[in-house]
Parts: sequence; C-alpha cells; structure tokens
Amino acid sequence: MTAEPVVFAPAKINLTLHVTGQRSDGYHLLDSLVVFADVGDQLRLQPGPQMQIKLSGPFAKGVPTDARNLVWQAAEAAGWCGAIDLDKQLPHGAGIGGGSSDAAAVLRALTAQGYEIPKDLALSLGADVPVCGQAKASRMRGIGEEIASVELPKLQALLVNPGVHVPTGAVFSGLHSRDNAPMPDEIPQFSTAPECADWLAEQRNDLEPPARIAAPEIDRVLGDLGTSSGAMLARMSGSGATCFALYPTKKAAHMAAYEIGAEHPDWWIRAVSLR
Repeated sequence: MTAEPVVFAPAKINLTLHVTGQRSDGYHLLDSLVVFADVGDQLRLQPGPQMQIKLSGPFAKGVPTDARNLVWQAAEAAGWCGAIDLDKQLPHGAGIGGGSSDAAAVLRALTAQGYEIPKDLALSLGADVPVCGQAKASRMRGIGEEIASVELPKLQALLVNPGVHVPTGAVFSGLHSRDNAPMPDEIPQFSTAPECADWLAEQRNDLEPPARIAAPEIDRVLGDLGTSSGAMLARMSGSGATCFALYPTKKAAHMAAYEIGAEHPDWWIRAVSLR
C-alpha cells in the first residue's frame, strides 16, 4: 500500500483570528476564517523499511529530519514507514501553517490510499492540522477541532514575510485579553471579492498587536501592503510574521508584488490565489 507520489501542502492563511477564551488546560479558544493558497510545500512518500526525511528547497535549513518533525509523527501514527522527500517552499514559523499543512497532507494522502487514521490524530499533532486537512475555505473554532466549510469568492492576494521568526508562545503571552468577541454567527454569502474584503475589515486578528510588539518588522510589512496600489485589506496571518493583502484582480496583486519586491528584495513575497 503506497501513498500518492507527490503531495501538495498549501500555505494556510488566517483571514481572521479571534481569540475567544482560554481553557483551564491552557489551550486558547479561537474563531478563525481560514483559506489556502496555491503555493506550498511538496512531499514525496516512498514506502520502505526505515523512516527518514530528506529535505530540499529554500527553507530546508533548520527543519528537523527526525521524530520531531510533524510529517514523521503523522506517518508513523498512521502506520506508514518509508522515506519522505520534503521540498520546503514555505518559510517556517511564519503563521502560514507550513509544518501543520505538511502533516495534514501526509494524512490526506494516506487516507486516500486506505489507511485508517485515528480520529483524534490530526488535532493531537497541532491545532492547525485538522483545518489543513480540509485544505479549503473553512471556519475553525474551539481549539481547532470544530471545522465548517465556508463558501467564499476566489480571492487574489499577496503574501509577504520579512524573514523574522515570531515565537507563537510570546505572541499569545502578549495578549491583553483572551476573552474577545467571536465572528458573527453567520458568515454572509459574498458575491464579489471587494464585498468579502469589506466584511473582513470589520473582523480582527487578535494576535496582530502582540506580534507587532514582538517583531516590529511586521509594522513595515503591513504599512507597505496597506499602501500598495489596489489593496483592499492588509492583515497578519496566524501568529505572524507573514502578512497578506487582498486585491480586486490578479494583475493588481502581481503589480504590488513587483513594487514591494523591488524595495525589499530580501523579503519572501508571493502573489497567490486563495480558496
């Protein structure tokens, strides 16, 4: 029994992220609208007698190649063994779910091949792994276990990461309030991307203020995105430091990528479609 030869692990983008509470065990309660980009990591699974991870790609440095890696944990827990070639195209520790999406892609591929995945395995690997398993527009609540599909228009966006690592723990520790309002009970049906962007502007990422304190570079990124031509909304994703802006057209997103990239050639910048 083998997995698909190549598996795609898309970048996860939190269009909103409301922190609505904290459980007695320390886990934070969230209400987040999550979408996925058409850029991401790629994995190749080759069954064999020994578990191993082989890294490539621009962000391979620093990624563990042993049981600390979520893809190793996911495969092993699913009862699969072999070599995993992991092409890291996404910056890690960047608020776009790189490691979680990689693990979810492994579970998705093994499920398609008939492996029986333990019900709670995805959540045990991390709060983002279940929603990354869906890999489509979803509303994520609770500690990541409550997921509902959402219909959104196709969104054109620019992702920008200034190359700084923002420790998730420090960001959550910097929250002024852990008991904030959730999104409205019903997410509207949007007919256009600008209509969606207008509604999103009324929502929040509660982790953005403490992340901006932990990594002041985020201020510059959000400033550049917000003032780029055609930008409808600029916000940070997850716990940072990757930020995004939404645009009315793909052309506008690519133009913004050119403008910002010319000024900051060392930043990671990708024009993407979100779904």
